[in-house]
Amino acid sequence: MKYRPLGRSNLDVSALCLGSMTWGEQNTEAEGFAQIDRAQAAGINFIDTAEMYPVPPRGETYGATERIIGNYFKARGNRADWILASKVAGPGNAINHIRDGQLKHNRTHIVAALDASLKRLQTDWIDLYQLHWPERSTNYFGQLGYRHQEQDFTPLQETLDVLAEQIRAGKIRHIGLSNETPWGTMKFLQLADSLGLPRMVSIQNPYNLLNRSFEVGLAEVAIREQCGLLAYSPLAFGMLSGKYDNGARPANGRITLFSRFTRYTNPQSQAACARYVALARTHGLDPAQMALAYVTAQPFVTSNIIGATSLEQLECNLGSAELNLSDEVLEGIEAIHREQPNPAP
Repeated sequence: MKYRPLGRSNLDVSALCLGSMTWGEQNTEAEGFAQIDRAQAAGINFIDTAEMYPVPPRGETYGATERIIGNYFKARGNRADWILASKVAGPGNAINHIRDGQLKHNRTHIVAALDASLKRLQTDWIDLYQLHWPERSTNYFGQLGYRHQEQDFTPLQETLDVLAEQIRAGKIRHIGLSNETPWGTMKFLQLADSLGLPRMVSIQNPYNLLNRSFEVGLAEVAIREQCGLLAYSPLAFGMLSGKYDNGARPANGRITLFSRFTRYTNPQSQAACARYVALARTHGLDPAQMALAYVTAQPFVTSNIIGATSLEQLECNLGSAELNLSDEVLEGIEAIHREQPNPAP
């Protein structure tokens, strides 16, 4: 396993990060424990969660994922072995069950969310605390075009001030963004640099062969500002594994189970996905491993967040860490991308 600096922090994280958002919904606590044990054995030291998890978000399961991780730490006694990341939710996204449903990135909401996460995680600190998505209305969650709306939202400096307080209190070590835009990322960084406030060390956005929109504006920011990408959905909800080929809907697949997940199932995505899967198989590669290896190899990526609902899937994902794609495979990927760019932003 390779390790990379987490922004300008003093932490090195594994090139693969263990995602957790199925634990408590598609996965039991015992299955979550088994995944964490296997990931650690493979050299992963980085685990990502959120107060909102598991998904789909429901009041009945709210916080279950963090509780599973907390129970794991208590059972294994190895909290110090892990770099732990979590997130505070923003407004919207059908999560009226979290606090008052009108979530803000202000002192009231951040402190309440953080304290509740620490309790569920059974830890005194979170290594990386992220803003799950912007409070303001902007283009994220698949929206490419920006449509400006005049609105009130918590000033970004106020958010940074609150996060700085939590760092001084020892509750968090570093801070990061998620589902953020180039403007938001640069504004947070500019405020931090000019006011001596904590700097964002990472940005967790979607990135995969069907959605390379991060490359357009944020890749340069990630490299020049040392605010690297934590890539989520690297397999596009499993589409790039090939298991949904030709309209197949395996019984336990996320897309099969939950109608909410349609981001990667439009006709253009399915057509491009079939080509990527065929390319992998032509070269004797596992389609999931090819897709993951591509993401992990990008110079703006700090860590690639893998998720699985079975140990077999996890084993396959872990194997991608050792895969170096040939020039011929990379040329094939670029050829498909040129003809069908970003079919599922």
